[in-house]
Amino acid sequence: MPLGPSSSAIYLQNPSPLANAAPGRTPTAVTIHPVALFSILDHYLRRTDEQERVIGTLLGTRTDTEVEVRSAFAVLHSETSEQVAVDMEYHRSMYELHHKVNPKEVIVGWYSTGSTLNTYSALIQNFYSQETSPQQAIHVALDTGVEDGKSAGVKAYVSSPVGIFPKPENCVFVPIPCELRFHEAERSGLDLLTTTASLPSSESPLQPATDLEILEKSLQSVHDMLDRVLAYVQKVLAGEIEGNRAVGRYLMDTLGASTDEIEKGGFNTSLQDTLMISYLANLVRSQAEISSRLALTTSS
Repeated sequence: MPLGPSSSAIYLQNPSPLANAAPGRTPTAVTIHPVALFSILDHYLRRTDEQERVIGTLLGTRTDTEVEVRSAFAVLHSETSEQVAVDMEYHRSMYELHHKVNPKEVIVGWYSTGSTLNTYSALIQNFYSQETSPQQAIHVALDTGVEDGKSAGVKAYVSSPVGIFPKPENCVFVPIPCELRFHEAERSGLDLLTTTASLPSSESPLQPATDLEILEKSLQSVHDMLDRVLAYVQKVLAGEIEGNRAVGRYLMDTLGASTDEIEKGGFNTSLQDTLMISYLANLVRSQAEISSRLALTTSS
């Protein structure tokens, strides 16, 4: 949402005393998690009709050369043809609340929607450089693909000053490699979203898939992978293709665990668990019968 007249925004027009501070080492790679992307897209969908783009803060962890963006939150701002304003108090209040929940995540930069990089972008970049000092702030530009002739995508940048006497509004944005990464625990949710997005809107399910459907898809995926492995092994044995030692070693490490001894041990463990559950069920049933008979004897 845009800023109101009584907001706590600061207009980013004056040079900062930290603008000439020695920057930290330039990151060489940026990793973005799906949660951060979903937050940015949700912010974009909730914008007003007057807003051409939205901005926000990126949070995550960083090393000397890599930045991992784990989450993001929206920041109130307003842009006109003459000036840009960012609600710094809102930004810092949101960061304090987030830091209480995730103390390991720090401010690593900011995001914006669209592909426009102008003087206002340089001013906002200068502000976030103060927040991440002495490390460099990164800028993630998410193109939503709603404009004609532009496809959806994500790009990451760092800034470099321009001129003998650099000014906050004068900088060049240098692109750096950006990678989208997710954990294995997030795979099922992303697969569901991908499947839903590929269907026509009239056939898209309104409710998430059931556990049985997810299990069926997982088993089908495992079945397809086993078919590919079997086809590869058969071609190697038939001499159609040359075997890869690394692949063979990986298959041995993966499938070698299925020995008779381990299978018997797993079966025995499962059998013991089943017998224990059966024993407890019979014990509870016997206890209930004894209690009911005592109750009938006492009442008579």
